[in-house]
Amino acid sequence: MSERAVSVDHSTVHRWTIKLLPALGKAFGPREKKVGRSWRMDETYIKVKGKWKYLYRAVEKAGDTVDFLFRAKRDKAAARRYFEKAISGNGVPQTVTFDTSGANVAGLNAINADREVQIKIRQSKYVNNVVEQDHRAIKRIVRPMLGFKSFRCARIILGGIELMHMIAKGQMKSDDGRYRSVAEQFYDLAK
Repeated sequence: MSERAVSVDHSTVHRWTIKLLPALGKAFGPREKKVGRSWRMDETYIKVKGKWKYLYRAVEKAGDTVDFLFRAKRDKAAARRYFEKAISGNGVPQTVTFDTSGANVAGLNAINADREVQIKIRQSKYVNNVVEQDHRAIKRIVRPMLGFKSFRCARIILGGIELMHMIAKGQMKSDDGRYRSVAEQFYDLAK
């Protein structure tokens, strides 16, 4: 903005961010590429008001983001809610791999109890490295922020960070099938 001689306060940019990111997320939904059937799921910690909250994330075998959900607690209900959201937006996976978290197992078992065809559960510390490495891209952006002041703002801003991360990984469908830069994809989304 300063390159174009427009003076804008950082709080104004923050307000624009909070207002516009949910609209960009809704516009991205129908343009998101389909993901594979083998998911790696994990949660990471994000600080809000000095307390740790949980960002549930999953990536497929190839590294594309399946879905994400920011929750205050790390329990069976949060894991179940995450799986319901991920399945409703991306279809049912064949297998889900995660570490030795009991809450995630309980959440997926609750989902499996309602289904005829069971989702296979794999627990492996080492196969989950794909999602652990994918956390680094999110943490690299969040760390300099020194935490968030409200849960609502954290949820919206993390959604925007995840959105840009998915665009950068090439998870947005192109209308004409040609390669587009991240900036072109973002401008196409913002139209």
